[in-house]
Amino acid sequence: MITAYATRGARLVKLDLSERHLSDALWIDLEAPSDAEEDAVEAALGLDIPTREDMQEIEVSSRIYREGGVLFLTAQVLASPDGRETEIGPVTFAVQPGRLVTVHYHHPRSLSYFADWAARHDTALESGLDALLGLLEAVVDRLADILEGETRQHELLAKAIFAAHRPAGKTDTLQAVLQRIGRAEAMNGKVNESLATVLRLLTYLTSTPDALDGPCLHARQMPIALAQLQDLKSLREVAVAQSEKVRFLLDATLGVINIRQSDVIKIFSVVAFVFLPPTLIASIYGMNFKYMPELDWTWGYPMAIGLMVVSALVPYFLFKWKKWL
Repeated sequence: MITAYATRGARLVKLDLSERHLSDALWIDLEAPSDAEEDAVEAALGLDIPTREDMQEIEVSSRIYREGGVLFLTAQVLASPDGRETEIGPVTFAVQPGRLVTVHYHHPRSLSYFADWAARHDTALESGLDALLGLLEAVVDRLADILEGETRQHELLAKAIFAAHRPAGKTDTLQAVLQRIGRAEAMNGKVNESLATVLRLLTYLTSTPDALDGPCLHARQMPIALAQLQDLKSLREVAVAQSEKVRFLLDATLGVINIRQSDVIKIFSVVAFVFLPPTLIASIYGMNFKYMPELDWTWGYPMAIGLMVVSALVPYFLFKWKKWL
């Protein structure tokens, strides 16, 4: 799907491609483009759009390069489909002096958020780099919102784990907590990956202000990029702290599960110890010897029962006195 935008006044407007040509657009967004759509954009703009396989390459040279006067940047961007798990995928930014082309095969909402925001607010979108910085700012803001939401989720997890009123034995609740911790770790990993790739792009842009082959940041754009770079570094520190928190919550949950299991084993051990002496007494008087004087006593049976009760109560009260129960 091809979506094209241009500036009208100081705002971004969506173009009707049936009436306007692609070369009139400031920003062209390709979402899961077909071969015909890729060919149309390449013919109109004179650039070589990277394939989906090229976008998934992890080498820096495949994610950041200049070719034919065009700057190609690829970052991992999160997308949150309705009712489905958050996914991450590559977004390639092809920057020409007066135009930006984005290519992706998933639906990051940060791109549409930027388009909606720029349509309602006056912006200084004069070049492809202006559009790129606006999109990166939207991506960074989205990552910050996700980190804030994850922080609240971690607090709820901590309360669920350490709640004093939690009844013992609800292992199904702890299993649910483990699943939530697993989802939190997966989300944190995706956020970290996205932060790292966007940070790499901005580091490259701010460190190559005088590039000859392709567009580069101007004096007006450099403070914006440096501010975004500082925000990214702060977010990465938050993401690292959250990763440590997730590991702590996992260790705490496993510790609680081990304590629960130890309590169960302790109960079985105490029960076995309490009933061991009565079993011994019952075994003695269950032997088939001919000469056992207690068998002929009138009070022999009550005496044996009493011995078994006393032998069970003594270790029980001993455990209570030692506070092992």
